[in-house]
Amino acid sequence: MEAKQPGIAVIGSGYWGKNLVRNFYNIGALKLVCDKNDAVLAGFQKTYQGLEVCMALNAVLSRGDIDGVVIATPAETHYTLAKEALLAGKHVFVEKPLVLDETEAKELIGLAQEKGLVLMVGHLLQYHPVFIKLKELAAHGELGRIDYIYSQRLNLGKIRREENILWSFAPHDISMILGLAGEMPESVLATGGNYLHKKIADVTTTHLEFSSGLKAHIFVSWLHPFKEQKLVVVGEKKMAVFDDTQPWDKKLALYAHQILWENNVPVPEKAEAQYPQVPQGEPLRSECEHFLSCITTGNTPLTDGREGLAVLSVLNAAQKSMNNGACKIAFSLSQEGQAEKQAAPSFFVHETAIVDENVQIGADAKIWHFSHILPRTIIGERVNVGQNVVIGPDVTVGNGCKVQNNVSVYKGVVLEEDVFCGPSMVFTNVFNPRAHLRKMDEVRKTLVKKGATLGANSTIVCGVTIGQYAFVGAGAVVVKDVPDHALVVGNPARQIGWACECGTSLDSNNQCPACGRNYDFAPVISC
Repeated sequence: MEAKQPGIAVIGSGYWGKNLVRNFYNIGALKLVCDKNDAVLAGFQKTYQGLEVCMALNAVLSRGDIDGVVIATPAETHYTLAKEALLAGKHVFVEKPLVLDETEAKELIGLAQEKGLVLMVGHLLQYHPVFIKLKELAAHGELGRIDYIYSQRLNLGKIRREENILWSFAPHDISMILGLAGEMPESVLATGGNYLHKKIADVTTTHLEFSSGLKAHIFVSWLHPFKEQKLVVVGEKKMAVFDDTQPWDKKLALYAHQILWENNVPVPEKAEAQYPQVPQGEPLRSECEHFLSCITTGNTPLTDGREGLAVLSVLNAAQKSMNNGACKIAFSLSQEGQAEKQAAPSFFVHETAIVDENVQIGADAKIWHFSHILPRTIIGERVNVGQNVVIGPDVTVGNGCKVQNNVSVYKGVVLEEDVFCGPSMVFTNVFNPRAHLRKMDEVRKTLVKKGATLGANSTIVCGVTIGQYAFVGAGAVVVKDVPDHALVVGNPARQIGWACECGTSLDSNNQCPACGRNYDFAPVISC
């Protein structure tokens, strides 16, 4: 059975957005265009038969037939729009750059992963058939060791005032260079010239140095007499030139130049250009089709959030260099960022969270704002730790648990799999604490078994066991063991019924009204 075509909404349909509108409409996926300019929207409706339009974001996010949102608005709006779309359960394609702040990028990456949604960045040239061919040749060793890469993206075109030339032109070239290098740079140095506006650079050069010995530079300008889009890759065997201003059959040229040594003097031996055959295709259409494919298959995009973060990190380092007199910036992600890009970290830790040494964190776990994981703590797979949470030391949190905001999980507490700890619920670990006496040797173990729910603001006095799939109501104070599937409320907590595995209270016949499961529990006698 053929998969259903995802429905797409484009937000922002101006300078570049109109091209996205055209492609998604021609593919047959476009459902809606959202823009603040009603004249632009009216024009689209005349051009594209049956196209729906709107001017409000909530009109996009509330529609069930919209599976993916394409954001082509100014860069400073990307974070807010992307976050709202992800929270609404929509897959997201963001035009470059992903966002302007690396913290925001990491948050979006974590949010997309948490919700199982696609987050893709519009680094268009990664989808250009010529660059794909160039990457293939490099990967197969056709060029030999790559020693040097440089790119030029020059034009006398649209001059922006919301961003400088670095942020407008360079993301594409950074993306290509990182893709060829397969690593993050060790250092970044950038210079800029401000000619039309004293605070907005019109011309920049950015220099990258890599631990492998590779060096690269990027020259971008919107004060150039003609259009030039060229990427040159210098390898030990061959040199390659990707010139996007040439006819299709001449866009990729290979030169088998050699450097010979005569009398200890290097002498170049030039070779004629070779032009590998590359199948034609519109890069933007390929990019749009890739987004739709990732939504349908669940595959990770070629230019996913992590690739977008890698490019953003280089942009920020270059901007910092320009802001500080073209000083060399030691690239802080040269080691860690490389692991992120190539190995895709299996868990997410927000930059405001603290994870001490000797902590184990499982695959796909999330640790959010201002939380602290203390030593010798084990966090299982798919665990979600909310904001302002403290866990440890010496605590085990099982796979699939959710620890909501403002919870402290102390030494002596064990959470089995799929336990839910509601907001601001409380564990204790010493039965009769005194501030002036140390009693950590009197810690009493608290065991919360698989699937149990501890409601918001409930208190679990140490030394008890909460049974499998038990349900502790909000505000309850538990002072004794709770049986499997028991529903308890009040202070002190007392049992008032039984809870299904799905969390619904059983009826008088011990049947779940929600999922229909039947249980064989003894009647509960209310006091």
